Amino acid sequence: MLFVLAVSGAALPRTGANVSRISIDYPADQSIFPPEITPPTFLWRDPGGTAKFWKLDIAFADGSAPIHVTSRGERMRIGRIDPDCISKSNELPELSPAQQASHTWTPSALLWASITKHSVAGAASVTITGYAQQLAHVGNPAAISRGQVNIRTSKDPVGAPIFYRDVPLMPTETEKGQIKPLAPQALPLVNWRLRAVGERTSRLLLSDMPVCANCHSFSADGKTMGMDLDGLQNNKGQYFLTSVKPEISVARQDVIQWRSDAGRLQGNIRAGFMSQVSPDGQFVATTINPAELDAPQARAPRSNYYVTNYRDYRFLQVFFPTRGILAWYSRATGKLEPLPGADDPRFVQMTAVWSPDGQYLVFARAAAQEPNPEGAPLAVAANDPNERQIQYDLYRIPFDHGKGGTPEPLAGAAANGMSNTFPKVSPDGKWVVFVQCRNGQLMRPDSQLYIVPAAGGSARRMRCNTPLMNSWHSFSPNGRWLVFSSKSRSPYTQMYLTHIDEDGNDSPAILIEDATAANRAVNLPEFVNVAPDGLRKLGGPAIDYYKRFNRALFLQKRGRLEESAGEWRRAIEANPDDPLARDNFGMTLLLAGRREEAGAQMQKARELRLRNAAEAAPAQAAPHNELGVLLLREGRTDEALAEFRKAVEIEPGNAAAHCHLGEALGARLKLDDAVAEFKRALALDSRYAPALYQLGSAQEELGRPEAAIASWRKALALEPGYADAHLRLAHALSARGEDSEALEHWRAGLKLRPNDFRALRATAWVLATSSDAALRNGPDALYLAIRALQLARGAGATRDDALHRAATRVTTISEDEAVALDALAAAYAECGRFADAVLTARRALVPGRYARADELKERIRLYAGQRPFHQRRAGTQ
Repeated sequence: MLFVLAVSGAALPRTGANVSRISIDYPADQSIFPPEITPPTFLWRDPGGTAKFWKLDIAFADGSAPIHVTSRGERMRIGRIDPDCISKSNELPELSPAQQASHTWTPSALLWASITKHSVAGAASVTITGYAQQLAHVGNPAAISRGQVNIRTSKDPVGAPIFYRDVPLMPTETEKGQIKPLAPQALPLVNWRLRAVGERTSRLLLSDMPVCANCHSFSADGKTMGMDLDGLQNNKGQYFLTSVKPEISVARQDVIQWRSDAGRLQGNIRAGFMSQVSPDGQFVATTINPAELDAPQARAPRSNYYVTNYRDYRFLQVFFPTRGILAWYSRATGKLEPLPGADDPRFVQMTAVWSPDGQYLVFARAAAQEPNPEGAPLAVAANDPNERQIQYDLYRIPFDHGKGGTPEPLAGAAANGMSNTFPKVSPDGKWVVFVQCRNGQLMRPDSQLYIVPAAGGSARRMRCNTPLMNSWHSFSPNGRWLVFSSKSRSPYTQMYLTHIDEDGNDSPAILIEDATAANRAVNLPEFVNVAPDGLRKLGGPAIDYYKRFNRALFLQKRGRLEESAGEWRRAIEANPDDPLARDNFGMTLLLAGRREEAGAQMQKARELRLRNAAEAAPAQAAPHNELGVLLLREGRTDEALAEFRKAVEIEPGNAAAHCHLGEALGARLKLDDAVAEFKRALALDSRYAPALYQLGSAQEELGRPEAAIASWRKALALEPGYADAHLRLAHALSARGEDSEALEHWRAGLKLRPNDFRALRATAWVLATSSDAALRNGPDALYLAIRALQLARGAGATRDDALHRAATRVTTISEDEAVALDALAAAYAECGRFADAVLTARRALVPGRYARADELKERIRLYAGQRPFHQRRAGTQ
């Protein structure tokens, strides 16, 4: 509650003998507000603790009459909570001790309009004075506390709304033990919003998106929008580029599957993120995997980025590429090409942004490195020293119509012992604002904003920085305002504004209030050069298709086959050329017993894949390779052989074609011919790991185990993340009695493929039968047996005596092993093996070693109750 006392000149109240100092936390002194922003909420702390009422005296430098109001100083409150974003993996926002001690006052719209009007020519001085008693209309009680802050209103309006992503923070742990930054059920909760700072609320543009659509950008004139898509089946080679209208409708033809002269680039080709539309909307700069443009059909995919997800929702992910080249896409040609000078595989080159005239780009660069070296310890929290360490420098490079040039380090943002990323060039071309942190990029706890002349010079830490995470910044079209994100007030990221004058000086941060619910986060804020009502909706046929596809898949997985078939049929009507939808439709029909219809859909899917590949790469081996792989997978070996032979005829120098041909020959038991093809592939590309892997498999079949082991070792030297090679090598080593090294490869394979039943079974047995007592009795043996038994039903092995023996051979029972045995008993129960469940659970009841013994006894009673009556024993019910 507040009371307006007067708008005419009045003396400041008299001061008591002991006046404590009020800390005004927001707005900070010398803050600059946009002229159109809604009234802010003032925050202050009165350490004396005895003040009950406060008077706010606002004086103006332009000579206008001062304003005097009183307030009861309501306490700060948590805002609106979204119930859909509450989970076990996050916490509701709480006020910090300083916030709990804060008092608030929000001026009315009329009062704020008067303050902003009279604080343009000079600062308004806001004095807050505390009193023990409510001020009366007469008398002048003594003040007991006081604080003062000066604020100003800029003559420069923001002039454009902000487009941003509004996300829940709900990490989840899968059955495989992997941490995902967002639970699958939370993905449709991601929203995209538009906010004009002169409005109290934001406009919802898009929600319920079943695929990850994330990094967006707009052309300088606000007429073109682009967005990275992790499409269906996590296809990171997709992007949509469309015209901006009040109601954006993304059509099928607006969704790009990146192409190049080497053919269609499918799948996970993006090495980085933040693809950027050029100022004129004609080009897009992005970062892709370094090998893709050279020979996308010849190499097995490898990881080019470091990504670790954490359980801590506050900083739940670190992501950065360690290899990658810059590429540019032309709307006119529909092709993606490397940018000469920024395509050096010795470096990772990423997050390129355009100069306002489109003549050059600024990007981050560092020496290329392996993102996940073998045996590296796992990081468990943000800025853990175990994170892969990388520090980027900023570089400038000419665009020159795609010809590129020589990259030059940006002085002030390079070679400074820190990581410099996420550059943004001001619309007047004078400044670059970037993020600086100790390691990685962007969303780090220590992220700070710096500004440097666009041609290079002395970088300056910006005044607007808050104590915790500052990033995701974007310039307003007029260049006078910068929006950015921060976690300074809450783990749930909020967005702020700062004013930047023509000399690059910025002001303290201004919060954009009520951008979303208090338990949701704001990221990727970007100004759009449209009117506040110039963007009202984002949708269209392409986005509707993703939603329909997702619903059809949801119904299929839940056995609602007729409903699923109907959704697939409607999806295909909307996009008849998508082989993935037809394959899924065929699978649904097959599950429903409609085999003839299913076969027709799957055949059409194969034809579409062949046609699409041929259109993208005419007279190349790729379409025949692709169809051959599909045929081989279905057991149609002779037809697959014919396709692979065509591929070899068209491109005799294609290593992948020879490797596939060898694989098909091996399936026909023509092993010597297969070996010859694998060797031809390796003669063309000695680093082609799939050929080495297949060669080893053929050599093993021919009874040459030593040669097979040598081939698999070479494959793993080239591709340490090759799960199949680890598992085959482990099997071969185990057969020779080399259990110790075999275990290393079993574990490496299981790390890459944690639900591989055969690998789990073999590893558990090797551990349990090892001559090394420490290995045999260790928790690994028990854990792996548990995991294998949990998967036994899905693998068609409801009773596996080898696994049972592997588990029961573990004899040393500590507290940890007791917990594991409890879990093992539950796994037996899930497989219907209640007798084993009872016996195993009893082994965990070591006196004094299991804190949850009473609960376990109850579970034993339940397990026993599930057994046939004649198998029950006294004392188990």
